[in-house]
Amino acid sequence: MIACTEDRIGRVAQQYADCERYLCAIAPSAPPVRRQKAPCRKQAGTVWGVKVDWSKQQWKANDMKVGFIGLGNVGGKLSGSLLRNGVDLYVHDLDTALVAAKVAKGAKDGRAPANLMQECEVVITCLPSPAASAAVMADMLPHVDAGKIWLEMSTTDAAEIERLGRAVIDAGGAAVDCPVSGGCHRADTGNISIFAGCDRPTFERILPLLTLMGRRVLHTGDLGTASVLKVMTNYLATVNLISVCEAMTVMKAADIDLATTFQAISMSSGTSFVHETESQLILSGARDVNFTMDLVQKDIGLFQKLADQFSVPLEVSPLIIDIMADGQKRYGMRAQSDRIIERLEEATGLKILADGFPQELVDDEPEERGYEVLARRNA
Repeated sequence: MIACTEDRIGRVAQQYADCERYLCAIAPSAPPVRRQKAPCRKQAGTVWGVKVDWSKQQWKANDMKVGFIGLGNVGGKLSGSLLRNGVDLYVHDLDTALVAAKVAKGAKDGRAPANLMQECEVVITCLPSPAASAAVMADMLPHVDAGKIWLEMSTTDAAEIERLGRAVIDAGGAAVDCPVSGGCHRADTGNISIFAGCDRPTFERILPLLTLMGRRVLHTGDLGTASVLKVMTNYLATVNLISVCEAMTVMKAADIDLATTFQAISMSSGTSFVHETESQLILSGARDVNFTMDLVQKDIGLFQKLADQFSVPLEVSPLIIDIMADGQKRYGMRAQSDRIIERLEEATGLKILADGFPQELVDDEPEERGYEVLARRNA
């Protein structure tokens, strides 16, 4: 911890005052800041080497059989998007009730991972841990051959995805790591973001399928790059969650109305996707974001592992890991991640609650066909 003396506080306050005077001085001549949209290939692209007009949706993803393994919080919703769009879908999960629910909506029971790889051109896995993915791949690998594509949509270790992906490629198939980001409520409506790591020809083959599950699709580079980026974004989301919890608790202690606090953050430079979603579930008391502490700990642990691998000395990351570990000790290994606010409630005796906030998140953005987003580069 860094000790804050009165002298340090005074110097920081003076720096902020100097900065504020400078900004006021340049404000009249400064151009307005506008949020720019990322470039995309929404209207046109290439699929299977053929020019496609996305607005007319000429390509039909139900031309192939697709297997989906893992029907949990995220996988259940992503597979639902495929079903809604008419994909010939085969599903598998250790929970037979989840399989039965999908079969009732039109999917076919895939029975086992090996059967899915034999039956389908594309097999998607969306599982809770690298160990689970490895176990499933061990069952499928003997049945991989030319033309088969494996899509790993779990958030997993990049080195492990590269190891498993190389085995698939050596057997004649293709491998893609394509984790998702944006929350379960957006996965439910096909409005989530998808990262895809693979060679470009493979990306163009599976892009039409990905645009049924996600709104924005980013080709991140080679196999493994998407997983590296995903653990980074999940780390940032966790840092946001912890900082939002601290901010709202301090405002409550300062006797600032929490509904007003929520709105102030939302319209300020301090806002974030995490605030605009999870803060609502914290304030309503629901505290069920469909993402558990064990999954958070896995993701931030993978980010710390990555930093250690490249000898980057992090200061915030170890603290975040310790905070989440304490939350698990208090509330259970698989407690909902937004219950981390309760550590501060217990420490202060305050209740971080406000009227008028929802018990669950609902994505009200209309569902539409996704598109590829391009990274900004110089012309």
